[in-house]
This record gives sequence, structure tokens and C-alpha cells, in this order.
Amino acid sequence: MELVLDFERPLVELRRRIELLQTTEVANGLDLGASIRELERQAEALQRQILANLSPWQRTLLSRHPNRPYTLDYAADWLTDADELHGDRAGHDDQAIVGMLGNFRGRPIVLIGHQKGRTTKENVVRNFGMALPDGYRKALRLMRLAERFGLPIVTLIDTPGAYPGLDAEARGQAEAIARNIMEMATLRVPVVCCVIGEGGSGGALALGVGNRVLMLENSTYSVISPEGCAAILWRDRAEAPRAAEALKLTAEDCLRLGVADSLVAEPAGGAHRSPSETVRSLGDAVQAELDILCALTADELTAQRYDRFRKLGAIDDRGE
Repeated sequence: MELVLDFERPLVELRRRIELLQTTEVANGLDLGASIRELERQAEALQRQILANLSPWQRTLLSRHPNRPYTLDYAADWLTDADELHGDRAGHDDQAIVGMLGNFRGRPIVLIGHQKGRTTKENVVRNFGMALPDGYRKALRLMRLAERFGLPIVTLIDTPGAYPGLDAEARGQAEAIARNIMEMATLRVPVVCCVIGEGGSGGALALGVGNRVLMLENSTYSVISPEGCAAILWRDRAEAPRAAEALKLTAEDCLRLGVADSLVAEPAGGAHRSPSETVRSLGDAVQAELDILCALTADELTAQRYDRFRKLGAIDDRGE
């Protein structure tokens, strides 16, 4: 059954009326063209109105939509001769993070990303995209492998955050995230990071230190989820829309603040409306970035990456 968000409901109902008229027209041999065209005009106007006024909270809901493409969907479209690589070489293989070696439009790369499930059973296996330390250590192993063979790295970020459970903390969750951030900063190969859904907290940043950071139009990137922020500040998770506004977590906010380098447009209504179009659009953007970055030397890549992150949050105190 299709998931319809509250703010989408009037548009979805209008489209269903159009489909009903089209079915009736064919079944009964009637001429309902004028009525159908009028409803289509209303639907286009309503869609423009909705999309032009999306709040940060509504974009958060879009970023979490279960029909958005996930890492394995991108991999299936982007990569040929792909092999998924497993394990952190310490006895664990976290399914919340997947990594593979393959050819991306004629260029060998290592692709690493968070993976959510679409059913309850899949989400249990994938832990809802929330990685344990083992997942981040697996990702780091694959990054080092890419560096050893001079392969570009592309990461796909889509997680509510790193798993906060006791077993994760016992196995060194904070250390695993911190080590990934440190090691990614020094990788001597091109790194392109893409936020494709939720970019939550350190769980996202552990795959997010790249030469370029791209964000899909309705993705989000923040230090904490709106619900978590609301629970801390106002002791009420119902204040999540208010928190989303304050967190400046939308792709437009992140682009303006320098957290993201580029915003990739989604199909009208969101990535879940046309996953294949979204996959192709982001693939085009990644290819363009790799064409530029692969022309740089290893020293230039590390210097550019270091420079990029040093500038985040910079304050001009000269009063200009």
C-alpha cells in the first residue's frame, strides 16, 4: 500500500480522481477529455503550490519516505561487474552498511553506503540503517582498499544515526566514528559523499568526509534528529517540527551554510515519485564530480578536503 504523507493527500486524491475519470472514459466510451484536462491543470497548480511551501519538517518526512531509492538501488543501476565486499576482518559483518567494488560508467570505484529495509523483516536485518561499530570498521577497511589500488570512493548517506544501543557502545561506537572521520580526511583518492535521505548525526559523518558533498533536494543533514532535539530542549517529541526549523537541516540550508557543495534536484513530488529518475540524476552529478577530482594529484585531493572542512563554521570577526 502506498504511503501518503499528510501534505501530499490533497494532490494524491486529485490524481486518483483523474485516474477514475480516465478509466470511466475508456470503459464506457465517453468523452471526458475536458474534465480530465481541467483536473490535470488543477493538479499541476496544486503540486507547484505544495512544493513551493514545504517546511523543514515536511522535507524531513520526505527524506524518510520508504519508497526513496536506497544504496543497493543505486548500486544496481550504477555499477557493472559489481562485487559486494563483506566483513570488518574482526569477526563481524554489519548489514546496515554495504560496500562494493564495481565499474561506474567505465570507471572502477568503491561504493559504500547505509542500507535500510523496506519491510519489517528487512529493517530488522539492516537495523533500520543504524550501523554498529562493525559497520564503520567495514567501511574503513573498504576505503583503505580503495586507497591502496587508487580507486575513487563514493559514499551514500542515509541513516537516522549510529546505533545507540549498549552493545554498540561496548564495542566502541564513538571510537569507530571518530577514526573514520580522521582516516577519511587523509585518504589520497577522490571521495564524493552523497546524502540520499537522512543524514543523521555522527552516523552520517562517519561516511561524510569527502572532497565534495552532494545532497538530494529533499534530503536532510543534521547533528541530531528533530525528535531527539525536541525531546532534549522541550521534553516533548511533538515539538519536532519546531526543532526541524531551528536545526537548519534542509539541503538548501546546508548548501547556503557550506555544509553541502551541490544540491541535486529530485523529480516533482520527491524521489519516491520516480526512483529511477533520481538514481540517474545523482549518477550524472557524481560522474561530473569524479571527472574533476580524478584529474587532481593525491596531495591536491587531501589539501582540498582538509581546506573544505576547516572552513565550516568560520566566523568573520572583522565586522565587515
